[in-house]
Amino acid sequence: MRILHTSDWHLGRSFHREDMLGHQAVFVDHLLAVVESEAVDLVVVAGDVYDRALPPVDAVRLADETLRRLAASRARVVVSSGNHDSARRLGFGAGLIDTAGVHLRTDPDGVGTPVLLADEHGPVAVHAVPYLDPQSVADRWGLGERTHAATLAEAARRVRADLEARRTGGSPARSVVLAHAFVAGGAPSDSERDISVGGVSRVPTSTFDGVDYVALGHLHGQQVLSDRVRYSGSPLAYSFSESAHRKGSWLVDLGADGFAGATFVAAPVPRPLARLRGRLDDLLDDPALSVHEDAWVEVTLTDEGRPPAAMDRLRRRFPHTLLLAFASTGPALGAMPADVRTRSDLDLAVEFLGRLRGRDAEPYERDLLGRAVDACCDDRDLGREHAAEPARVPGEGHVTVGTR
Repeated sequence: MRILHTSDWHLGRSFHREDMLGHQAVFVDHLLAVVESEAVDLVVVAGDVYDRALPPVDAVRLADETLRRLAASRARVVVSSGNHDSARRLGFGAGLIDTAGVHLRTDPDGVGTPVLLADEHGPVAVHAVPYLDPQSVADRWGLGERTHAATLAEAARRVRADLEARRTGGSPARSVVLAHAFVAGGAPSDSERDISVGGVSRVPTSTFDGVDYVALGHLHGQQVLSDRVRYSGSPLAYSFSESAHRKGSWLVDLGADGFAGATFVAAPVPRPLARLRGRLDDLLDDPALSVHEDAWVEVTLTDEGRPPAAMDRLRRRFPHTLLLAFASTGPALGAMPADVRTRSDLDLAVEFLGRLRGRDAEPYERDLLGRAVDACCDDRDLGREHAAEPARVPGEGHVTVGTR
């Protein structure tokens, strides 16, 4: 049996306010193409189909289209819910959808009851374990502690009990388990939601001992914890911490004796990510950085001061710059001036700006600050000085700040 292991689609998620739905649709097209080109028998989705419990209408539409296309493909499909999904909403109509060859497993009480498939070597039991919230499942299952380790250990016990019953009944089955969890040995990125409870979130890989293949979801980087225990990772990067990730799915083969190998199938990258660091002028002039001009970019500037209009200048070369940070915090501001109560608001604002940047304010900057102060503060000595003349910013036309 050939299995395509994917997870963490997060349909409806944005990337620093940039819409990702079109990119997610590109991945769906790729997924369906792999099913056909690689003769996939089973697609498993290990949780986080959606990015939130109440997904946007367009995300629901894409999920519906994806499941319909998969149902019409050569593959059977097993989907479990993740911590971002609403188990009830994702699992709605699961009984009816089963008849189409798409099996949605979101109810903790169904753990231990597999989707049964078969190939030329015999039966395969696919146990889909939804995300198990310890706070709600511990009492429901009568567990002594509310931890991820305890809930997943109980889930694994139920899975093994089913597999043992099949062996003793004379119908042994090879086993596949889907689980949405933080398993020890995995490395997180910045885009996963914390699922720790009482500081305990990791579960040991030994929890899944005896299973032929474990398809993990939750962590967004593809990772191999052992030959038989793997994260597929998310199909797209959802934070700049994932800029070096290789995104895609695992193509897994089950032979007569169980796990027979796995190959990573890279997904398309509609728009790459880049993290740039350096002085502003160097970043704007370096010809080697032309490869990043169509990427989503995060920039950290190392200039001693904060260059004026830095984001605008960066976006002229890198139009998809989304984040801008400064490595230098600037000079120490020092103590508050002793004469603060006897000085005008404008003088204090100009002095603060100078201390923050390590240089005096330009005349046009002082003028803008004066108008801003006069517009929002009761500072009568400035009202006459800054009547209504617009301040001219070099190279940027006129900027007018309202007056009282």
